[in-house]
Amino acid sequence: MSDYMQNYEAWLANPYFDEKTKDELKSLAGNDNEIKERFYRDLEFGTGGLRGIIGAGTNRMNVYTVRKATQGLANYIKRMGAQDKGVAIAFDSRRMSPEFADEAALCLNANGIKAYVFESLRPTPELSFAVRFYGATAGINVTASHNPPEYNGYKVYWEDGAQIVAPHDVEILKEVAAVKDYADVLTMDKAEAIKAGLYIQIGKECDDAYIETLKKLVLRPEAIEANKDLKVVYTPLHGTGNIPVRRILKEIGFTNVTVVPEQELPDGNFPTVSYPNPEAKETFTLGLEIAKKIDADLVLATDPDADRLGCYVKDTKSGEYISLTGNMSGCLLADYEIMSTKEKKGLPEDGALITTIVSTDMAKAIAEYYKVNCYEVLTGFKFIGGMMRQFEEQKKGTYLFGFEESYGCLIGDHARDKDAVVATMALCEAAAYYKTKNMTLWDAMVSLYDRYGYYKDDIISVTMKGITGLEKIASIMETLRSNPITEIAGYKTLAVRDYKKDERKDLATGKVEKTGLPSSNVLYYELSDNGYLCVRPSGTEPKIKLYFGVKGSSLAESEELSKKLGAEVKAMLEAM
Repeated sequence: MSDYMQNYEAWLANPYFDEKTKDELKSLAGNDNEIKERFYRDLEFGTGGLRGIIGAGTNRMNVYTVRKATQGLANYIKRMGAQDKGVAIAFDSRRMSPEFADEAALCLNANGIKAYVFESLRPTPELSFAVRFYGATAGINVTASHNPPEYNGYKVYWEDGAQIVAPHDVEILKEVAAVKDYADVLTMDKAEAIKAGLYIQIGKECDDAYIETLKKLVLRPEAIEANKDLKVVYTPLHGTGNIPVRRILKEIGFTNVTVVPEQELPDGNFPTVSYPNPEAKETFTLGLEIAKKIDADLVLATDPDADRLGCYVKDTKSGEYISLTGNMSGCLLADYEIMSTKEKKGLPEDGALITTIVSTDMAKAIAEYYKVNCYEVLTGFKFIGGMMRQFEEQKKGTYLFGFEESYGCLIGDHARDKDAVVATMALCEAAAYYKTKNMTLWDAMVSLYDRYGYYKDDIISVTMKGITGLEKIASIMETLRSNPITEIAGYKTLAVRDYKKDERKDLATGKVEKTGLPSSNVLYYELSDNGYLCVRPSGTEPKIKLYFGVKGSSLAESEELSKKLGAEVKAMLEAM
């Protein structure tokens, strides 16, 4: 009998697993492929936590895999002697999120660790804030961000409010892997945990502190006052953003915010979209209909856990609404925040803009213009949070702004994760400011291109599900690693960075040097004429992602160059 079938039979026979779980598994009898997918491995506890399809099995998100992961985390916290500080826990609108949050809390409680659990769903950035606010040793957020409805996830944060990085990520991973038997996992009755003061419900106190902290980050209240009737259409996409986004916009003075009614209330099935992702055009269909009726200035969408913000802005010349990519909105906000800070307070000598290796090179041009430092980190906001912690520890470096191309940014240092609530606030503030100059946000974006250069960045993302998908992704990475691209779409490769090997090789001279970043399965091709191509497997979805960018002499030329490069990148991938 195969290993996966033995695991399947063991779950059916073990009295530890409840009857509902066993009934679900019995219904799979005879479906060998599905049994294999569910039991061929344990759901991987990666460097950030868990993410997977909800269901019974070792390779699925369920109460048992959540408890097992939490027992490993609890063992690490106790090993570090940090059990007295407690753990903050939040959850989103997805199916099973409240249940998974409680399972995690009660496992921690059974290990003698306090859990500060939000009374109802909250956005990811507020969990990051709560870890710092309560002085907790760690945080858990039950969310699968923008994944399809069948998914859920479990992110782990450390005491600085950032998702876990080295050495904690590797050590927690070891502790989770060491929990071999589900029956060794501790849990306790919720009523007893509350009575013992181990299960502590939180809510208003943290909400109020979070909102008050964000309000202090407004740089131009006079611009908001002058344009408080700015027409904003907003959708929380059935997620956690509805209450905090509306509250912050109202409290800083915006009076004309219209929420998309069909997408207002939390719903883990995300009935109005196939994929609740602010990067996807379909998520804006309903919002744009309203925008056109009321002549809105901008249309905003936060993903279900409200850490990422997508937007459309009106071009008054054409009357059309134009989508801003994460790179575009990131650069708009970076320039606005740094410019406004310079004007209102002055910039520190060690001011820093932090971005990622797959984000637009326009970030470097903005940093150079304002004479601040630009730092590049690996993909994932936890590495931006890690750089912020490094600034604090070394007492060198003042955080001004950080963003990544996937629609995530952070204004302020109240959290250590991307925050779409504060990004919504800042983007509306920026829109109000530019309106005082008779400019739209699209006019502002065009002025950035005129000043910094016509950068165009894009991404090709291909889903490859299941065991065969994982094998295919590994094969593509190995092929590219052993046979580097030397030329594509008329661009010559100048240097290849292999972050897995921590190497950058100059192809002209043959010189090899270190990248200076942690090991990661990423290949980056520095191309001639300010082009680049970067390839990496997604860390959260069964996808391979190819990022590429060009710089033209006009918007039209950069668009043309990008299309040509994208077509050749796609053809290359299809041929592999």
